[in-house]
Amino acid sequence: MGENVFDVLEARGYVSQATHRDEIYELLGKPGVSFYIGFDPTADSLHVGHFVQMMVMSHMQQAGHHPIALMGGGTGMIGDPSGRSDMRQMLTVDDIAHNVSCFMKQMGKVVDFSDGKATIVNNADWLLDLNYIEFIREIGPHFSVNRMLTADCYKQRLEKGLTFLEFNYMLMQSYDFLYLYKNYNCTLELGGDDQWSNIIGGVELIRRKEQGEAFGLTFTLLTNSEGKKMGKTAKGAVWLDPEKTTPFDFYQYWRNVDDADVIKCMKLLTFLPLEEIEEYGKLQDSAINEAKKRLAYEVTAIVHGSETADAVKKQAEALFEGSGISEDMPTTTLSAGQLEAGVALLDLLVETKLLTSKGEARRMITQKGIYLNGDVVDDIFYKITASDFADGEAIIKKGKKVFHRLIQG
Repeated sequence: MGENVFDVLEARGYVSQATHRDEIYELLGKPGVSFYIGFDPTADSLHVGHFVQMMVMSHMQQAGHHPIALMGGGTGMIGDPSGRSDMRQMLTVDDIAHNVSCFMKQMGKVVDFSDGKATIVNNADWLLDLNYIEFIREIGPHFSVNRMLTADCYKQRLEKGLTFLEFNYMLMQSYDFLYLYKNYNCTLELGGDDQWSNIIGGVELIRRKEQGEAFGLTFTLLTNSEGKKMGKTAKGAVWLDPEKTTPFDFYQYWRNVDDADVIKCMKLLTFLPLEEIEEYGKLQDSAINEAKKRLAYEVTAIVHGSETADAVKKQAEALFEGSGISEDMPTTTLSAGQLEAGVALLDLLVETKLLTSKGEARRMITQKGIYLNGDVVDDIFYKITASDFADGEAIIKKGKKVFHRLIQG
């Protein structure tokens, strides 16, 4: 018998909370366990937070278990209050259907859905046709309002106002687990740590209503060393859709993670063997950049394919490491004092002779023709600071082919 996937998940840092740890460990020791993870289609792309869940599904699948990816076409009509300080935007049926189709396409890059090796279901298929009176009579008696109000997902919303619409969410998600238990022999629900209360609701519903064996397991959310959620940039979320976050920007996000977060991300977001990751963990100072490059390449290859990862890696090296197009690139050094005060991009464009006047520079920025480290700059008052530099360098691009390198002095 091979290694228990629970050990794999724990060694890589995924496991957080378990409803019945010993029983789950024993359950996962034999192949063939049907488990599910839910994804509410609140946008038309999965993001980095979802990617952790997809990696878990892949590890479980490789160990011989059967993933069920549940698309929340029904629960998405309500909106999960977990981790929210405000109510989610209401989506139309058409919006949700479109988002579900986008999710399915992206998920197939990490989880193998061929030949019945995994299943995709949409809870709209059973939730949207429920008779409300019958549902409340069947499910309602198994939930205590007093206990529900102690759940983290509701507690933090009570101060600002929790709608009755959202209050139904836990019942709906719990019903999902019951439905999958009865129709797909699903005995295990997985999810992020913020789903703990909802997962417990489903486990207890099955045990009370069906006297069945059901379990729940949560995973650590993707946070940095300061406890803040990863996957956000100044431009917003880091998406898996190349139209929303370009492969180059995606690569650069991982290339520029903090030193303290590299090894954790390698364990959670790549399939690199732990022994190899441990070797990267021994690197110090500037040598850590080799680990960052490997992390960026591996994650990009999983999400966008190795061919795209090769291309953006080459592009990044050309821009930031003095090879290719950057060898003959005009260069300007900015002092620590200048960067602390902030250097006006408008002035710099003229001083570096990228543009002949402030008026021309202003027009170029307004027309989205100026890039900093691959990102469009559309703020004419933008100031360049030390935070814009990676490994002491930043790149300004005018149009498609004119580059200028900035060096941190």
